[in-house]
Amino acid sequence: TLCFFSSTAFFASKLEHESKHCNGKGFQRLGSSAFDRVYTANQNCGHAYPTFLAVLWCAGLLCSQAPAAFAGLMYLFVRQKYFVGYLGERTQSTPGYLFGKRIILFLFLMSVAGILNYYLIFFFGSDFEIHIKTITSAISPLLLIP
Repeated sequence: TLCFFSSTAFFASKLEHESKHCNGKGFQRLGSSAFDRVYTANQNCGHAYPTFLAVLWCAGLLCSQAPAAFAGLMYLFVRQKYFVGYLGERTQSTPGYLFGKRIILFLFLMSVAGILNYYLIFFFGSDFEIHIKTITSAISPLLLIP
């Protein structure tokens, strides 16, 4: 949560900095591509955080905390890369975007595996929690591969 708020503060400070350097009042800045890029990147990152927090929480609670925490830190790093890439050219932000999608998918699959394990315990009495934790712990370092 602390990393989330610090990255949000960074994005907001960049937006404020670009806003001060543009002519005009309010968010209606015509002809300022730098401000438009910063504003769009800030909005994109802000819209992605609720989904990230939901799947991070579910993956940590239902599956395994250590791989979920690792994936969460990686996601925050990737969003920072996406934001900085978006400031240059929009094509520079594509790797950060795709990498972020992969991390969200990993967290989502961890959540689904945790839910399936719960129902297997409930209906059949079979507990695969140890196997799921081993698999997610082994797969989580693969998130480092771009």
